[in-house]
Amino acid sequence: MQSTTYKLSEFFVIFILIPVSFAIDYPVWIKMVIGCLGFLYVIFVLLKIEKLKFKMSPELNWTLFFKRTIIQLVLIAVLTALYMWIVDPENLFVVVLNKPLLWLGILFIYSFFSVYPQELIYRTFFFKRYIKLFKSNTLFLIVNAMLFSLAHIFFKNGLVMLLTFIGGILFALTFQKTKSTLLVSIEHAIYGCWLFTVGMGEMLGFPS
Repeated sequence: MQSTTYKLSEFFVIFILIPVSFAIDYPVWIKMVIGCLGFLYVIFVLLKIEKLKFKMSPELNWTLFFKRTIIQLVLIAVLTALYMWIVDPENLFVVVLNKPLLWLGILFIYSFFSVYPQELIYRTFFFKRYIKLFKSNTLFLIVNAMLFSLAHIFFKNGLVMLLTFIGGILFALTFQKTKSTLLVSIEHAIYGCWLFTVGMGEMLGFPS
């Protein structure tokens, strides 16, 4: 079993040092190498050290999950659509209306190549490795959401940081309840895909 000191050092490097470094201007290929190596390390730890088995639990309550997710999606949809209508009306639903194939491509790439890796790192790995280091569950969830927001600091956009913090809280709560990377990834993908659909994709680094 690895020491607390080792885990704290790991915590600092993966969830603070690397994300903050991505906001600094240096070659993109170096950032990609660092990101890939970090992700491979996370997978190695989950499989070889934590002995995690990637299998879907037969006890997942899909009905409850989708009811809660749809209710939250409606609220998110109303608020974000109003925001776009007031602040940036020219980009409201701009991609889905003008470039539907690009929109579908964005949703596919985002859901499979961005969302799932993020949830493996920020929920599956984070909860498995660090939950015992926190005496307060509330503090643990808030820290998780803050670090998830920090992971998006390279966008250098306050609204992105706020949205990802709120998303981090929702995803952390879902993972805590379900212990399912699959469910939290589906939830993450649904909310994220809506943001691209409503016209917020450009601020999240996707073409418009």
